Amino acid sequence: MKKAKIAIVGGGVAGATSAVYLAKLGLEVTLFEKEPSLVSGPPFCHLHAGGNLYREISNEQCIKLLKQSIDFLKFYPFVVDYRPTVIALPTIDKQTPEQLLPRLELLRKEYERLIEKDSSNQVLGEPRDYFRLYSKEDLERLKSKEIPTKPKNADEWMVSVAQNLDFDNVQFPLILVQEYGLNLFRLASGATLILENMKNVTLRRDTEVTNIQREEESWLVGYNNKQESFDYLINSAGFRTGKIDDMLGVPCKRMVEFKAAYVSHWKSKEQTLFPEIIFHGERGTPQGMGQFTPYPNGYFQLHGMTNDITLYDDGLVANTPFSCQPKLKENFMQKIEKSWNKDEVEERTKLAIEHIGKFIPNFLEATVGSKPLFGAQQIPGDDPTLRVAEVSFPTKGYARCEIVKVSSVIDMVRAIGNDLTKLGYLDIEDEVSSAFNLLEENKIDSLAQILCEQRGYPRSLGCRNIVA
Repeated sequence: MKKAKIAIVGGGVAGATSAVYLAKLGLEVTLFEKEPSLVSGPPFCHLHAGGNLYREISNEQCIKLLKQSIDFLKFYPFVVDYRPTVIALPTIDKQTPEQLLPRLELLRKEYERLIEKDSSNQVLGEPRDYFRLYSKEDLERLKSKEIPTKPKNADEWMVSVAQNLDFDNVQFPLILVQEYGLNLFRLASGATLILENMKNVTLRRDTEVTNIQREEESWLVGYNNKQESFDYLINSAGFRTGKIDDMLGVPCKRMVEFKAAYVSHWKSKEQTLFPEIIFHGERGTPQGMGQFTPYPNGYFQLHGMTNDITLYDDGLVANTPFSCQPKLKENFMQKIEKSWNKDEVEERTKLAIEHIGKFIPNFLEATVGSKPLFGAQQIPGDDPTLRVAEVSFPTKGYARCEIVKVSSVIDMVRAIGNDLTKLGYLDIEDEVSSAFNLLEENKIDSLAQILCEQRGYPRSLGCRNIVA
């Protein structure tokens, strides 16, 4: 096999995972990251093991998300917060819970089939427990139970829901699904720890790539008034992916969307464990989906898929015939590159609290927990509802990462591995199923909390509620 030097531009989820995967296969990797630490892009908090948050996407996308989520959980087990998700439909919603059941049954059967194919795929519990329905009577029964300190089954997870949900504003049954949480800060921590200890990895943080040129069969990468030659180039620059395409002059079609999730603190519930709760709704309307994501010590990450909360009227932009890089307005770039306006943080976080408070009335006690989690997300093509995308190869020796959901990243790195195999840099049998089996939990936890603090967030956001 030919010896290969790999340049990876961008140290987000895609770039960090590519670096871990390819370095473990023995390749020489250099990772360029503009920020001082890895994985600091758009927020993520959900495994999406079946895509049940998105009623508008196809069954095919949901099945693919299920398979990709299983692979992601196997690769990054320490990133996962092992608690379920509850799906609730508001009483004013146009659909009913029963309309969700055919897809859930389809996903349960697919999960069962994946386990029959490979027993190691059983990472979401027993297939029969993939989802469970809860009637109003079930919740009335659970309402009088004591909230457990460490829930061990579905009923125990539902006690906190039963005691805090406004039954009059949701349809029954509620649906509990084995879709777990993901922790951005723990992924950043673990990826950093493993890459810093690999001899065949060069980490160039606080480093912006300013120029890339083709030089015969190599790529000449310019940074910090230096140039370095590489055999293979991976563009994992996230929403700035188009800037690299412009340097190379390759064809492109993409959109970029600015989004934010809001951090709240519910002081009276610091010792209460909740599942994640999703309140379905139509995107972009005042009734847009609400997402209530728990962290330890009473912190909650909130999404409200309305233009006053998570979405923005002019937050979705496409590239032009003159540039591959969609151009966000200056107010969004100000947030990304500098800081948020304090009044806007207060206003949007309070609106998010009120959005969830329609269904959990006592949550109106919550306060602003910190600045938002935020960022811009690229979406390849022209379909803003797309949830499954991995990678493309516009020219020889060049991989353009295009993930929309983090769970797609394992399929992405496998596709890059296949491309490197075709070019003679890897053996076709090479595979990496898990990256972090030797990392110590206390070290991951400690660095995750430090990263929270460095980025201006509560240390609790780097912790998990439940460890498997």
